Amino acid sequence: MRNVYLDHAATTPLLPEVREAMLPYLGDAFGNPSCLHEWGEAPRNAVETAREQVARLVGGKPEEIIFTGNGSESNNFAVKGVALANQSKGKHIVVSAIEHFSVLHSTQTLEKWGFEVSQVPVDKYGVVDPDDVRKALRKDTVLISVMHANGEVGTLEPIKDIARVAKENNIPFHTDAIASTGNVPVNVQDLGVDALSLAGNQFYGPKGIGALWLRKGMRILPLLDGGIQEGGRRAGTENVPAIVGLGKAAEMALKEMEARVKLLTSLRDRLLKELPAKLDHVVVTGHPANRLPGHTSFCVEFIEGEGMLMLLNARGIGVSSGSACTSRALKASHVLIAMGMSHEIAQGSILLSFGIENTGEDVDYVLTEFPPIVNRLRQMSPVYAKFIKEQRS
Repeated sequence: MRNVYLDHAATTPLLPEVREAMLPYLGDAFGNPSCLHEWGEAPRNAVETAREQVARLVGGKPEEIIFTGNGSESNNFAVKGVALANQSKGKHIVVSAIEHFSVLHSTQTLEKWGFEVSQVPVDKYGVVDPDDVRKALRKDTVLISVMHANGEVGTLEPIKDIARVAKENNIPFHTDAIASTGNVPVNVQDLGVDALSLAGNQFYGPKGIGALWLRKGMRILPLLDGGIQEGGRRAGTENVPAIVGLGKAAEMALKEMEARVKLLTSLRDRLLKELPAKLDHVVVTGHPANRLPGHTSFCVEFIEGEGMLMLLNARGIGVSSGSACTSRALKASHVLIAMGMSHEIAQGSILLSFGIENTGEDVDYVLTEFPPIVNRLRQMSPVYAKFIKEQRS
């Protein structure tokens, strides 16, 4: 039996080079970067080097990078911080219906504080129409937040076009690029955004570290008060080993981007094509082509995703059902429902996301093991039994 990890959308393994870069800051170079004595010098320099590396990955300036604890914090910081900083101009926010919960729940909190939120719909592929964003705008709109790529269905959004809408109306535009940064080329100048969230564990860096790129001059209120770290925008002693790891992962992602995309796209396209050919009543979710390179997602009718997940795990295959933040919720994904799927079909969601260590043999193994598992679960499904009976009558 093979062991095949296909849950890179949840987290990626730490690259050996990244781990090696982190080790000194778990040992002798332990000092606090804020301290002026010699023990603080090496950690302080390491943090600033990482800031430069992350800035290069997204095409920004080092002083525009704010380190955070993770991607969810980056999203919270951007949505709440920018909205609150601009509340004298208005209290209306526009987001898409398929945003990550770290964005959607942030807007729910802001609603309790007197803000109003408009959710823009998506089409059957999970694509946001920039014209719908335009129609949702009001005179008191102070923030637009639309993700660059959806982590559940892999769809890449028309961020450039939405950014033009935002710029025409002089409204700050944030994009959650956590699923895309380090996996596809991301350049903030090219995209035209004002704020962008990213996380290290999405591109072979450590967990528990993220960053927010914030365009110079963009107003934001801190979520954490206390010290002067991160230019006074994010208090707290820096997690130096993780920041160093994020920087190294960013450096490697930029260097290896083309080769990674080529490999992952080939594995993705094979599975997207060959799995539905082996199984009836399987729906590919997300855009068929304009999607993250290593991302495949399906809805398998008549059974639930959790059953597939557990039986695949028993065969050494690690996958998700929905995003990492919803896979334990045992309810239909808000993303799939927003895309027009019924609750019944959405319950059968399965996400298989490839990484740079995966091979064609891993695809072969999935194509061998997955169909018998689906057939086994369908034989136990009263919904499938009813369907077969209706087909025969």
